Amino acid sequence: MDKQTDDGVRTEIGKIVTNSAEKTDSAAAPDIKVSMFITCISDAVYPRIGEAMARLLARLGVKLEFPAKQTCCGQPAFNSGYWDEARKSAATLLEAFADSDFVIAPSGSCIGMIHHYPKLFENDPVRLAMARELQNKSYEFTQFLVQVLGVADLGAVFPHKVTYHPSCHGSRLLGIKDEPMALLQNVRELDLVPLPFAEDCCGFGGTFAVKMAGISGAMVTEKADHVLETEAEVLTGLDMACLMNIAGNLRYRKQPVRVMHLAELLYEGVSGA
Repeated sequence: MDKQTDDGVRTEIGKIVTNSAEKTDSAAAPDIKVSMFITCISDAVYPRIGEAMARLLARLGVKLEFPAKQTCCGQPAFNSGYWDEARKSAATLLEAFADSDFVIAPSGSCIGMIHHYPKLFENDPVRLAMARELQNKSYEFTQFLVQVLGVADLGAVFPHKVTYHPSCHGSRLLGIKDEPMALLQNVRELDLVPLPFAEDCCGFGGTFAVKMAGISGAMVTEKADHVLETEAEVLTGLDMACLMNIAGNLRYRKQPVRVMHLAELLYEGVSGA
């Protein structure tokens, strides 16, 4: 059964599409198959991020598929040295997105993991070819908006003081830098303030936060201190794992900084929430 929401998004089994009335003039509706890779944290803890991403793309006329077979990218196992287990997850993703033209995720970290797939399958010619294809068609959300769709201005209005944290994997593995800045700078009434020592790690690092809890805790406290120095009302970024880590520290210290994924901020800005 189809379900119509109040912002023009119609959901079907495995698919989110848009009514023609919801398409804006800011981008032509591309005749491509775009698949959402939701990632574990967004799926299990922050599903609203996937919803915001889907609705923003719907406003641009992009049909968004959601292959139900998708699973974890395998990064926790890969980073811990369990490559056989990581291969199993990776193989499932190769199959899940085999028919997609583009794969987008609200996480530079998980897309960065896909860039390791050719190494995982270097001795498997068939899957190596699939891994290279998936790597070449996978994008973090802001990369897809700016690089593929050519959209840097969504017409958003967000009258708040905001600072931005560039997560390590997105900025270092994928080279994401200009895309989120372009999107933020085009938001009306948004006061963007630089984050001191912005490129310093927040201390999460997946299993690192468990294995080296003391060091991880010190790193996130330092990061949160820098966020507070900006006097920003809102902290935004591209990876919910990092934002969750920083938000936890701020909340523990009873600091009222709102923490939002950039997709969430942009959708609130265009919907007038």
